[in-house]
This record gives sequence, structure tokens and C-alpha cells, in this order.
Amino acid sequence: MSSLVTTNPSPVSSLYNITSNTVSTSSSSVSIAASDITTSNETSAFSAEDIIAANDIASRANYIYSFFGALGFLAGCFLLYSFIQTYRAHRRVAWLDSLLWVFCGFQELLLLLSLHMVVHRPKYMQSTALGCAALSFTINTASLCSLLVLLLMAYVLTFDPPPNALLRKPKNCATLVILTPALICLLLAGLRGLQENADCIMDPPGAGVSYAATKLCLAFLIPFILQLGLLISGCVQQWKSRGRFLSGSEEGPVFLAVSVVLFVCLLFYTVALVRGARLALDGDLSPRERAFLSVAECVLFSGSSVSLVLVLLMHRPCRESLYGMMRQTREWCQRPGSAQPNRNIIAPHIEITDTLQDIES
Repeated sequence: MSSLVTTNPSPVSSLYNITSNTVSTSSSSVSIAASDITTSNETSAFSAEDIIAANDIASRANYIYSFFGALGFLAGCFLLYSFIQTYRAHRRVAWLDSLLWVFCGFQELLLLLSLHMVVHRPKYMQSTALGCAALSFTINTASLCSLLVLLLMAYVLTFDPPPNALLRKPKNCATLVILTPALICLLLAGLRGLQENADCIMDPPGAGVSYAATKLCLAFLIPFILQLGLLISGCVQQWKSRGRFLSGSEEGPVFLAVSVVLFVCLLFYTVALVRGARLALDGDLSPRERAFLSVAECVLFSGSSVSLVLVLLMHRPCRESLYGMMRQTREWCQRPGSAQPNRNIIAPHIEITDTLQDIES
């Protein structure tokens, strides 16, 4: 009988349990609210004004680059037309001229690849991870190929003719120019990896400091150090022989001007990339820093545009071809069949006078 007796909880204990549960629930809700406030503060660390100001900076840089890019693209089209006309006229091209042609072709390709930036900035192009990696690989390969062409031009200017028989054959040079950048860019692609973000960035800061430092060394420092070594060697050789090094050929001043432009633009871009990678690693990559990276990309592609304009203005055959086209255009506009509003038309006036002998007769 005693086993069937049950003890019911007292009302006081039940009220205590309900009160404790309510207090614990309220305390947990307060902690959740505090965590929500902390999260909102972290996400709102960059105000709308900062984002708008950063987009304004990127848009202005994009507008300025669009002008220079269009100018460089037109200059590149005329250069390719001039080179084709020269080849059709002479049926043979000098070794330095052919290298200059290839360099202009790679710079024209870089201007075409920069359309992914011109069309979408201040935002980024939306693409898959594989498509964005392929775009980055193509841009890096074209940039490295143009630098290796400049390195070959420095080699030819220093050792004319080249002492190495392998470099005298165009097929060997073409293999060297294409295969070496492809291998280097494969290494960079492995360090870059596939970015899961839908925004397609050519060199994302999130790829890490190792990627940025490797690109700084392989795609900038090593090519220009080798080029500088060749230039110093050429200057020493010409100084001993009391000859003229770069000023003795038509391609020498063009090569020097283009090298300086590309050096400045690549230096600015690679340093900005390393800085952005370090900020991304520390979590301090603000919208203004992203806008600064967009400006650095504009500076990088502006180097290609300025290089094409310099080749057009400094290379004598191309400059003469430009002057000839302008002269033909001016003559075509002033030909006799065109309208001339200020033309004075003189009507013939015939006057018949009788002499004195005619009247007497």
C-alpha cells in the first residue's frame, strides 16, 4: 500500500523551477542579442560612405584608363597595319623589327584582355573559378611573353649578331618566348588556386603573400635584372670600342623608352599587390584598399597603351607611315572634285570695238 503512494511536488518548488527557467532563458537571449550586436558592428565596420568613395575612385581610374586604352588600341592597330605593309613591300624583315612586331602584338592582346576590367568596374566580372583562373593565366602569360621579347631585343642589341647559334633561329626564339612564360604562369596558377568567390579578380589579394611575392620575383625582378645586366654589358663593350650602343640603331631609343614605361608600371602594380596581400592576411583590406588595387590594375594596362603610342611616334618607319597616311588624307580632302565654297568663278567678258580705219572704210 505504501508503494502506491506518490509524492506530488509542492506549488512552491514548481514556481521556483519556472522562475529559474525563465531567468536562464532571458540570460541566454541577452547573450544572443549581445553576439548579434557584435556581429553587426563587425559587418558595419565599413560605412556606406567608405564604399561609395572607394567605388568613385575605381570608376574615375577606369574612365581615365578607357581613354588611354582606346588610344593605345588605335595605335596598335595602325602599327600592325604598318608592319604588314612593310613586309609586303620588302618581303623580308630585320631581326629587331620582327621582335618589335611581336612585342606590339602581345601589348595589343593585353589591351583586349583588359576589357574584363573596363566593362565591369567598379564591380568585378562574375565568372566561375576555373574561368577566372584561365583569364589570369592568359594575362600573366601575355605579360611575361612581352617581357621576354624585350629581353631578346636587349640581347640582340648587345651582341649583334648573337653569338649563340640557337637564338639566331626564329623557331627556337618562339619556343623560348612561349614555353618559359607558360611554365612560370603554371607555377603562379598553382599558388593562386581556384578562388571560390564569384568576383573574378586577376590577382586576388586572398591568394596569399607567397603568390604575390613569387609574381614579384618571377614576373618582374628577374626579367628586368637580366635586361639590366645585358644593357650594362653592351655599354661596357661599346665604351671600350668607342662606339654608340642604343643610339646607333633605330630600335635602340624605342626599346629604352618602352622598357622604362613597363618597369614603372609593373613596379607600381607588383608592390601594390604584395601590400594588398599582406592587408588581406591581417584582415585589414578596406574598400579603399580594394579601390587602390583597381587603380594599380589600370596603371598596369596603361603601360601597354603608352608603349604602343611610343613605338608609333619613335620608330621611324612607323612614324613615316603615319605621316604619309595623314598627307594622303589631307590631299584627298583638298582634291579638285571636292566642294570649294570660296571658289571665285570669273565669267568671260567679250568687248568689240571699231577702230577709226574701219569707220572710214
